Amino acid sequence: MNQGKYIFAQLFEIIYWYDFDLCVKRYGGNCGVKSFTCWEQFLVMSFAQFSYRESLRDIEYCLESISSKLYHCGIKTRVTRSTLADANRDRDWSIYADYAQILIKQALPLYKDDNKLCEEIQSVIYAFDSTTIDLCLQLFQWAKFRSTKSAVKLHVLLNINGSIPEFIWITDGSVHDVKALDQLNYRPGAYYLLDKGYVSYKRLYRIETEKAFFVTR
Repeated sequence: MNQGKYIFAQLFEIIYWYDFDLCVKRYGGNCGVKSFTCWEQFLVMSFAQFSYRESLRDIEYCLESISSKLYHCGIKTRVTRSTLADANRDRDWSIYADYAQILIKQALPLYKDDNKLCEEIQSVIYAFDSTTIDLCLQLFQWAKFRSTKSAVKLHVLLNINGSIPEFIWITDGSVHDVKALDQLNYRPGAYYLLDKGYVSYKRLYRIETEKAFFVTR
């Protein structure tokens, strides 16, 4: 029998409750909530990410199979598919976006000078690209991509010194990659790695005027 803390519980011991609660209070995330708090929602969605769950039903069945262990992992509410769906729909996503920024700031110093190329050129290197996530057309009509399916596109700016995202922009799948360059604030002296889909001379010239550098095909 296990006598110590589960690894999942140990991972979340490093989370500062005070910072998370500030984000929750900022957007009234727990107002009127009697069970399944924002913290539990965060734990459940983190578990789903760590364990590669693919749907709400998948999350529910997986949690049900280990129900006796959930309390010791901080999940005190029985999580049904409808409970999780309602929470994901009704609660402000900005709670978790704000907290993600706090975690990123804490993680960045841990990877300082971890990348030899960054250390050699004594600057920051970013990689910018997008990925398309297919969705069900009946459920996500607002994200129409083609006549038979929906999709969202994730535009991500990655700091390669630690592979930490510093900017994420979510659009529907039809938005061209190059338009995402308009959303960036360039850091003077930094290098930006772009693929051929981002070649727009007007936009690339803006990188030059803001004293940054780019590498593309």
